[in-house]
Amino acid sequence: MTARPFTHCAMAAIVALAIVGAAKPAAAQGPAAPTQRPSAASILLAKQIIELKGIRELLAPLVRGVVEKVKDQFLQTNLMWQKDFDEVAAGMEKEYQPRVDELVDASARIYASHFTEAELKQLLAFYQSPLGRKMVSEEPKALNESMANAGQWADSFSVEVAAKMRAEMKKRGHDI
Repeated sequence: MTARPFTHCAMAAIVALAIVGAAKPAAAQGPAAPTQRPSAASILLAKQIIELKGIRELLAPLVRGVVEKVKDQFLQTNLMWQKDFDEVAAGMEKEYQPRVDELVDASARIYASHFTEAELKQLLAFYQSPLGRKMVSEEPKALNESMANAGQWADSFSVEVAAKMRAEMKKRGHDI
């Protein structure tokens, strides 16, 4: 798999975690019983929330990523078949794209198992509100900026850690 699909998958996971984290205040009002099976109505509400939040678009690259990963594994056995593998993979991406529905449905069941029907109704109302629509629009941008900032911070911090580690190792007689 190339770095780009991996980045999209990683970002999808980060965004999904952040979205669940942002929804926790609603859950604090009354915990859902995760051991109970969610009702059909709860699953439908959760699916509406997922669609409004654009989670389908975040999950869609996973199909391409899996197809590319498998293609790359097979390609290692014979590089001369690159063109054929590329053509087969392109067809499979189109064929398997509807399988994203499986992920959306599973995500809806997961959401519905963590929130009561009443909480899901409140969340749906929020995501349909102007502020909720703005959150859906702006949160990915804020997360991207946050991740870029975290990367820069980690790079800077690693320089500090490396310098300190060198100094500590030098005290022990190791020049690194």
